[in-house]
Amino acid sequence: MAELADEAGISVRTLRFYRERKLIPAPRREGRIAWYNEHHLARLRTIAALLDRGHTLGGIAELLSAFENGRDVGELLGLEQTFVSPWSDETPVRLTPEALADHFRDDVTAENLTASLDIGYIAVDGDEFVHISRRLLDASTALVAKGVPLADVLEAGRAVRTHADAIAGIFTTLIRTHLLTDPPNHGTAQAPLTPQDIDRITHTIEELRPVSEAVVDAELAMAMDRRIRAELEAWVRGSGGPEAAQ
Repeated sequence: MAELADEAGISVRTLRFYRERKLIPAPRREGRIAWYNEHHLARLRTIAALLDRGHTLGGIAELLSAFENGRDVGELLGLEQTFVSPWSDETPVRLTPEALADHFRDDVTAENLTASLDIGYIAVDGDEFVHISRRLLDASTALVAKGVPLADVLEAGRAVRTHADAIAGIFTTLIRTHLLTDPPNHGTAQAPLTPQDIDRITHTIEELRPVSEAVVDAELAMAMDRRIRAELEAWVRGSGGPEAAQ
Protein backbone atom coordinates (compact mmCIF):
# COMPACT_ATOMS: atom_id res chain seq x y z
CA MET A 1 0.00 0.00 0.00
CA ALA A 2 2.82 2.40 0.85
CA GLU A 3 4.50 1.72 -2.52
CA LEU A 4 1.25 2.35 -4.41
CA ALA A 5 0.57 5.57 -2.51
CA ASP A 6 4.09 6.77 -3.26
CA GLU A 7 3.74 6.00 -6.99
CA ALA A 8 0.39 7.83 -7.11
CA GLY A 9 1.70 10.83 -5.18
CA ILE A 10 -0.84 10.53 -2.35
CA SER A 11 -0.67 9.61 1.33
CA VAL A 12 -1.38 6.14 2.66
CA ARG A 13 -4.24 7.69 4.65
CA THR A 14 -5.81 9.00 1.44
CA LEU A 15 -5.36 5.61 -0.21
CA ARG A 16 -7.11 3.90 2.71
CA PHE A 17 -9.95 6.41 2.41
CA TYR A 18 -10.31 5.63 -1.32
CA ARG A 19 -10.41 1.91 -0.51
CA GLU A 20 -13.09 2.45 2.13
CA ARG A 21 -15.17 4.42 -0.41
CA LYS A 22 -14.60 1.57 -2.93
CA LEU A 23 -13.05 3.98 -5.42
CA ILE A 24 -10.35 1.41 -6.20
CA PRO A 25 -10.77 -2.36 -6.50
CA ALA A 26 -9.58 -4.66 -3.76
CA PRO A 27 -5.96 -5.87 -4.02
CA ARG A 28 -4.94 -9.46 -4.71
CA ARG A 29 -4.06 -11.10 -1.43
CA GLU A 30 -1.45 -13.74 -0.64
CA GLY A 31 -1.70 -14.46 3.05
CA ARG A 32 -1.10 -11.17 4.85
CA ILE A 33 0.32 -9.47 1.75
CA ALA A 34 -1.87 -7.23 -0.45
CA TRP A 35 -0.64 -6.85 -4.03
CA TYR A 36 -1.50 -3.79 -6.12
CA ASN A 37 -0.80 -3.45 -9.85
CA GLU A 38 -0.86 -1.00 -12.75
CA HIS A 39 -4.66 -1.14 -12.84
CA HIS A 40 -4.85 0.31 -9.32
CA LEU A 41 -2.30 3.00 -10.21
CA ALA A 42 -4.24 3.94 -13.36
CA ARG A 43 -7.43 4.22 -11.30
CA LEU A 44 -5.75 6.52 -8.78
CA ARG A 45 -4.43 8.74 -11.57
CA THR A 46 -7.91 8.89 -13.09
CA ILE A 47 -9.36 9.94 -9.72
CA ALA A 48 -6.71 12.65 -9.38
CA ALA A 49 -7.39 13.93 -12.90
CA LEU A 50 -11.15 14.08 -12.30
CA LEU A 51 -10.63 15.86 -8.97
CA ASP A 52 -8.47 18.43 -10.78
CA ARG A 53 -11.36 18.98 -13.21
CA GLY A 54 -13.73 19.83 -10.38
CA HIS A 55 -15.53 16.52 -9.81
CA THR A 56 -16.41 15.54 -6.25
CA LEU A 57 -15.51 12.17 -4.77
CA GLY A 58 -19.20 11.30 -4.65
CA GLY A 59 -19.58 12.12 -8.34
CA ILE A 60 -16.42 10.16 -9.17
CA ALA A 61 -17.77 7.13 -7.28
CA GLU A 62 -20.97 7.25 -9.35
CA LEU A 63 -18.99 7.61 -12.58
CA LEU A 64 -16.73 4.68 -11.72
CA SER A 65 -19.75 2.54 -10.84
CA ALA A 66 -21.36 3.30 -14.20
CA PHE A 67 -17.97 2.74 -15.86
CA GLU A 68 -17.56 -0.71 -14.31
CA ASN A 69 -21.12 -1.72 -15.22
CA GLY A 70 -20.60 -0.80 -18.87
CA ARG A 71 -21.04 -3.34 -21.63
CA ASP A 72 -18.07 -5.16 -23.05
CA VAL A 73 -16.43 -3.33 -25.94
CA GLY A 74 -16.71 -6.36 -28.20
CA GLU A 75 -20.48 -6.36 -27.78
CA LEU A 76 -20.70 -2.67 -28.68
CA LEU A 77 -18.49 -2.77 -31.74
CA GLY A 78 -20.12 -5.93 -33.11
CA LEU A 79 -16.95 -7.90 -33.70
CA GLU A 80 -18.82 -11.06 -34.62
CA GLN A 81 -17.82 -12.56 -37.96
CA THR A 82 -19.88 -11.57 -41.00
CA PHE A 83 -19.46 -12.44 -44.63
CA VAL A 84 -20.58 -8.99 -45.83
CA SER A 85 -18.18 -6.07 -45.43
CA PRO A 86 -19.39 -3.53 -42.87
CA TRP A 87 -21.68 -0.90 -44.38
CA SER A 88 -20.43 1.75 -41.98
CA ASP A 89 -16.90 3.13 -42.11
CA GLU A 90 -17.13 4.89 -38.75
CA THR A 91 -13.88 5.09 -36.78
CA PRO A 92 -14.05 4.17 -33.06
CA VAL A 93 -12.24 6.49 -30.63
CA ARG A 94 -10.48 5.39 -27.44
CA LEU A 95 -10.80 7.83 -24.53
CA THR A 96 -9.48 7.88 -20.99
CA PRO A 97 -12.03 9.04 -18.37
CA GLU A 98 -10.21 12.34 -18.06
CA ALA A 99 -10.25 12.83 -21.85
CA LEU A 100 -14.00 12.23 -21.80
CA ALA A 101 -14.29 14.85 -19.07
CA ASP A 102 -12.35 17.29 -21.27
CA HIS A 103 -14.92 16.79 -24.06
CA PHE A 104 -18.03 17.37 -21.94
CA ARG A 105 -16.88 19.03 -18.69
CA ASP A 106 -19.65 19.23 -16.09
CA ASP A 107 -21.99 17.15 -18.27
CA VAL A 108 -19.97 14.01 -17.50
CA THR A 109 -22.36 12.55 -14.93
CA ALA A 110 -23.27 9.03 -13.95
CA GLU A 111 -26.69 9.50 -15.58
CA ASN A 112 -25.25 10.66 -18.90
CA LEU A 113 -22.60 7.95 -18.84
CA THR A 114 -25.26 5.30 -18.23
CA ALA A 115 -27.38 6.70 -21.07
CA SER A 116 -24.39 6.64 -23.43
CA LEU A 117 -23.70 3.02 -22.54
CA ASP A 118 -27.38 2.14 -23.01
CA ILE A 119 -27.61 3.79 -26.44
CA GLY A 120 -24.38 2.13 -27.50
CA TYR A 121 -22.33 5.26 -28.08
CA ILE A 122 -19.60 4.12 -25.70
CA ALA A 123 -18.35 0.94 -24.10
CA VAL A 124 -15.77 0.16 -21.43
CA ASP A 125 -12.50 -1.52 -22.35
CA GLY A 126 -10.15 -1.94 -19.41
CA ASP A 127 -9.45 1.52 -17.99
CA GLU A 128 -10.67 3.32 -21.10
CA PHE A 129 -13.85 4.13 -22.96
CA VAL A 130 -14.38 3.36 -26.63
CA HIS A 131 -16.73 5.71 -28.49
CA ILE A 132 -18.34 4.00 -31.46
CA SER A 133 -17.88 6.88 -33.93
CA ARG A 134 -15.47 9.78 -34.36
CA ARG A 135 -18.12 11.75 -36.27
CA LEU A 136 -20.77 11.24 -33.59
CA LEU A 137 -18.29 12.19 -30.85
CA ASP A 138 -17.33 15.38 -32.73
CA ALA A 139 -21.01 16.25 -33.31
CA SER A 140 -21.90 15.71 -29.64
CA THR A 141 -18.91 17.77 -28.51
CA ALA A 142 -19.86 20.63 -30.86
CA LEU A 143 -23.48 20.69 -29.67
CA VAL A 144 -22.47 20.70 -26.00
CA ALA A 145 -19.93 23.47 -26.70
CA LYS A 146 -22.79 25.53 -28.20
CA GLY A 147 -24.79 25.17 -24.99
CA VAL A 148 -26.99 22.12 -25.64
CA PRO A 149 -27.06 19.92 -22.49
CA LEU A 150 -25.47 16.51 -23.07
CA ALA A 151 -28.60 14.81 -21.71
CA ASP A 152 -30.65 16.41 -24.51
CA VAL A 153 -28.01 15.50 -27.10
CA LEU A 154 -28.17 11.88 -25.97
CA GLU A 155 -31.98 11.86 -26.04
CA ALA A 156 -31.90 13.28 -29.58
CA GLY A 157 -29.34 10.63 -30.51
CA ARG A 158 -31.65 7.92 -29.20
CA ALA A 159 -34.50 9.29 -31.35
CA VAL A 160 -32.26 9.55 -34.43
CA ARG A 161 -31.13 5.94 -33.87
CA THR A 162 -34.77 4.79 -33.89
CA HIS A 163 -35.54 6.60 -37.15
CA ALA A 164 -32.28 5.44 -38.73
CA ASP A 165 -33.16 1.82 -37.90
CA ALA A 166 -36.55 2.32 -39.56
CA ILE A 167 -34.94 3.78 -42.70
CA ALA A 168 -32.44 0.90 -42.81
CA GLY A 169 -35.39 -1.49 -42.58
CA ILE A 170 -36.99 0.11 -45.66
CA PHE A 171 -33.84 -0.33 -47.74
CA THR A 172 -33.09 -3.87 -46.60
CA THR A 173 -36.68 -4.87 -47.41
CA LEU A 174 -36.29 -3.45 -50.91
CA ILE A 175 -33.02 -5.29 -51.40
CA ARG A 176 -34.32 -8.59 -50.07
CA THR A 177 -37.63 -8.42 -51.94
CA HIS A 178 -36.48 -7.25 -55.37
CA LEU A 179 -32.76 -7.91 -55.71
CA LEU A 180 -32.13 -11.06 -53.67
CA THR A 181 -35.26 -12.91 -54.72
CA ASP A 182 -33.53 -16.18 -55.55
CA PRO A 183 -32.94 -17.88 -52.17
CA PRO A 184 -29.72 -19.90 -52.20
CA ASN A 185 -31.35 -23.12 -50.98
CA HIS A 186 -30.35 -25.21 -53.98
CA GLY A 187 -33.20 -27.66 -53.37
CA THR A 188 -32.80 -28.01 -49.57
CA ALA A 189 -33.99 -25.75 -46.78
CA GLN A 190 -30.65 -25.75 -44.94
CA ALA A 191 -28.18 -25.67 -47.85
CA PRO A 192 -25.13 -23.55 -46.98
CA LEU A 193 -24.25 -20.48 -48.97
CA THR A 194 -21.84 -21.12 -51.82
CA PRO A 195 -18.97 -18.74 -52.63
CA GLN A 196 -21.03 -17.60 -55.63
CA ASP A 197 -23.98 -16.77 -53.36
CA ILE A 198 -21.75 -14.75 -51.04
CA ASP A 199 -20.15 -12.87 -53.95
CA ARG A 200 -23.57 -12.04 -55.40
CA ILE A 201 -24.99 -10.75 -52.11
CA THR A 202 -21.86 -8.77 -51.26
CA HIS A 203 -21.66 -7.20 -54.71
CA THR A 204 -25.34 -6.21 -54.65
CA ILE A 205 -25.09 -4.58 -51.23
CA GLU A 206 -21.87 -2.72 -52.07
CA GLU A 207 -23.46 -1.34 -55.25
CA LEU A 208 -26.49 -0.05 -53.38
CA ARG A 209 -24.60 1.66 -50.54
CA PRO A 210 -24.01 4.99 -52.38
CA VAL A 211 -27.57 4.90 -53.72
CA SER A 212 -29.16 4.64 -50.28
CA GLU A 213 -26.81 7.24 -48.80
CA ALA A 214 -27.68 9.68 -51.59
CA VAL A 215 -31.42 9.19 -51.00
CA VAL A 216 -31.15 9.74 -47.24
CA ASP A 217 -28.87 12.78 -47.64
CA ALA A 218 -31.20 14.40 -50.20
CA GLU A 219 -34.35 13.73 -48.18
CA LEU A 220 -32.77 15.00 -44.94
CA ALA A 221 -31.54 18.19 -46.63
CA MET A 222 -34.98 18.91 -48.11
CA ALA A 223 -36.69 18.08 -44.80
CA MET A 224 -34.39 20.52 -42.97
CA ASP A 225 -35.26 23.21 -45.55
CA ARG A 226 -38.97 22.63 -44.95
CA ARG A 227 -38.70 22.63 -41.15
CA ILE A 228 -36.41 25.66 -40.94
CA ARG A 229 -38.69 27.63 -43.29
CA ALA A 230 -41.72 26.69 -41.19
CA GLU A 231 -39.95 27.63 -37.95
CA LEU A 232 -38.90 31.03 -39.35
CA GLU A 233 -42.43 31.76 -40.60
CA ALA A 234 -43.87 30.83 -37.19
CA TRP A 235 -41.29 33.03 -35.45
CA VAL A 236 -42.12 36.01 -37.70
CA ARG A 237 -45.85 35.57 -37.11
CA GLY A 238 -45.28 35.31 -33.35
CA SER A 239 -43.18 38.47 -33.27
CA GLY A 240 -45.75 40.46 -35.19
CA GLY A 241 -43.71 40.74 -38.37
CA PRO A 242 -41.31 43.47 -39.49
CA GLU A 243 -43.71 46.26 -38.41
CA ALA A 244 -43.55 45.11 -34.77
CA ALA A 245 -39.76 45.38 -34.83
CA GLN A 246 -40.07 49.05 -35.77
